[in-house]
Amino acid sequence: MKFLEKALGFDPKSMNLKTEVVAGATTFLTMSYILAVNPAVLSTTGMEKAALFTGTVIAAAIATLLLAFMAKLPFAQAPSMGLNAFFAYTMCQAIGYTWQQSLAIMVIEGVIFLLITFLNVREIILNSIPQNLRYAISTGIGMFIAFIGLKNAGIIVAKPGTFVGLGNFTRPMLLGVLAILLSSVLMARKVKGSLFYSIIITTVIGIPMGVTSFTKGWLPVSAPQSLMPIFCKFDFNGLMNFQTVITVFTLLIVNIFDTVGTLVGLAQKTGIVKSDGTIPHVKEAMMSDAIGTTCGAFLGSSTITTYIESASGIAEGGKSGVTSFVVGALFLVSLFLSPIFLIIPSAATSGALVLVGVLMLDSMKKIDLTEVSEAFPAFITMITMVLCYSIADGITLGILSYVVIKICTGKYKTLNPTLIILSILFILSFVFK
Repeated sequence: MKFLEKALGFDPKSMNLKTEVVAGATTFLTMSYILAVNPAVLSTTGMEKAALFTGTVIAAAIATLLLAFMAKLPFAQAPSMGLNAFFAYTMCQAIGYTWQQSLAIMVIEGVIFLLITFLNVREIILNSIPQNLRYAISTGIGMFIAFIGLKNAGIIVAKPGTFVGLGNFTRPMLLGVLAILLSSVLMARKVKGSLFYSIIITTVIGIPMGVTSFTKGWLPVSAPQSLMPIFCKFDFNGLMNFQTVITVFTLLIVNIFDTVGTLVGLAQKTGIVKSDGTIPHVKEAMMSDAIGTTCGAFLGSSTITTYIESASGIAEGGKSGVTSFVVGALFLVSLFLSPIFLIIPSAATSGALVLVGVLMLDSMKKIDLTEVSEAFPAFITMITMVLCYSIADGITLGILSYVVIKICTGKYKTLNPTLIILSILFILSFVFK
């Protein structure tokens, strides 16, 4: 018990060990959909899905265990649902990086994130971005994730006349619709692990529909899948350009906003926020995130972030690092269950993607819509993320529109030097693109 108290912040006077363990299991169930979704998203780049499963598991386990021992908080970390989409659909498809180059960029971003976390530079970056744009970025990513979920299920497809439209009623589409409805119903009924259960249930339903397929000699348990096809497969060639600078900066901004916003929200739920607004061990939590991101790049995974699903474990009574330790341990156990997660079709994960998008809409209500010079840039940020199919373009156009409208309305005094410099860099990136 003394070890738990010293290493994980467990206080036997105010905490219950059984409650902490149950809280950890609840958080794992709630966020374990990432084990199916992350390999599915990243495999669209050409990376091997089985290896991605192993990389996802180990990266999540390392980051969460680091958080447990360093920050002693009941939170969990894993590859970001927004930034894995950025990796696959923006960096590899829209911009044109290979997945090996994208992993190299992830390493660069992770090292920089480590430095700015250690040197407390993140406060300068955070303070330079207007509050409304921060909320818009979070909301826009949610919409983008939901759009990807609809696309993966074939519910929304490309159409010549209207660019996008409703897809045909195929079996994958019907399974996707079922996954979305089931996820929403379970979440509305406050079922713990609703996203996880909807993925499992729709995967089983997909068997007689012919959407879920098994390989010959399939068994539910196996040795961990090899990581070698994606381990340390970096390619730094061709990265010495302005586009890489913009990409790394975008990753940093999104990662900082995502992590800080989640930490603040979860800390409020645990009641550990001090009277002056400070959060105990927040720097350690940020550091575990940064280390996890760097390790994740070596393991072939995208950027790590703190998961809002940690709130489910906190609701169960989790208060210490014991909760996050249990989550990390369960991630490691799942290494031996890869065949189960790898048969899950993309359509079955569409419900999780859409509902995560719904959860991220929470930030929209915080946007000031009464002032057009604030509402317009926020709107541009959100809508262009979806229409341009790029998180980076959404953030870029949002900041540019914010600076332009403030200058044109005589409110330039609200701008800071960092925003002006960013705007110039963004314009240059469009000119030389």
